Amino acid sequence: MEATWPPRAVTSLGPWRLRDGAGGGKRASAATFTGDPGEVSDATIDDAVQAMRDAGGPVLFQVLPGQEALDAALATRDFALVDPVVIKAAPVAALVGNAPPSPTAQFIWPALAIMREIWEMGGIGPERLSVMERVAGPKTAIFDRVGMKPAGVGFVAMHEGIAMLHALEVQPPLRRKGAARHILGSAIQWAQELGADHLAVAVTSENTPARGLYTSLNMGIVGHYHYRAGS
Repeated sequence: MEATWPPRAVTSLGPWRLRDGAGGGKRASAATFTGDPGEVSDATIDDAVQAMRDAGGPVLFQVLPGQEALDAALATRDFALVDPVVIKAAPVAALVGNAPPSPTAQFIWPALAIMREIWEMGGIGPERLSVMERVAGPKTAIFDRVGMKPAGVGFVAMHEGIAMLHALEVQPPLRRKGAARHILGSAIQWAQELGADHLAVAVTSENTPARGLYTSLNMGIVGHYHYRAGS
């Protein structure tokens, strides 16, 4: 995740990995706990909270599977549970043919102005585009049309054999016309051509349409996490 959606900077503080996302969203900004469960304490949490406040960023923790003690400690301190996320993935070889690539899709990087406009309308602004620009490995943006109309965009990057699709956005008037499936199909094509083993996506649990699309392609849940946010 971090390699395909990277923060501006990462620092270590005791058992914490602290990220400066520079406004690039929760994935690039949340702190993660890297220590043993027994290291969770009010003091270590205080250290992380103070460091995030001093840096001027959000006070935000990503809670991973197996970190129930951390989750309970943050809940006790009234840190709100935010955006439960599931990670779905499947072998690229098993996905080929499930969602054919669009005949009108283009692989373009850097992104064109119209692509940036579509992202902007979907709440993916300059800060998240800067995240894409920071990706050091193989990457591309995907642009598709419905008829003659610019319809949707996505960003895909690869790290250690896993291609990850981020920032899939389709203009509201053109949704339910196959653009999202076509962009996903084009991402599968790109992953196959680069020799990726798997394609993965991270999607919030409440995003029912997107989860349904990925499920229809037989992408299974391989991980999950959520955030705890404070002030």
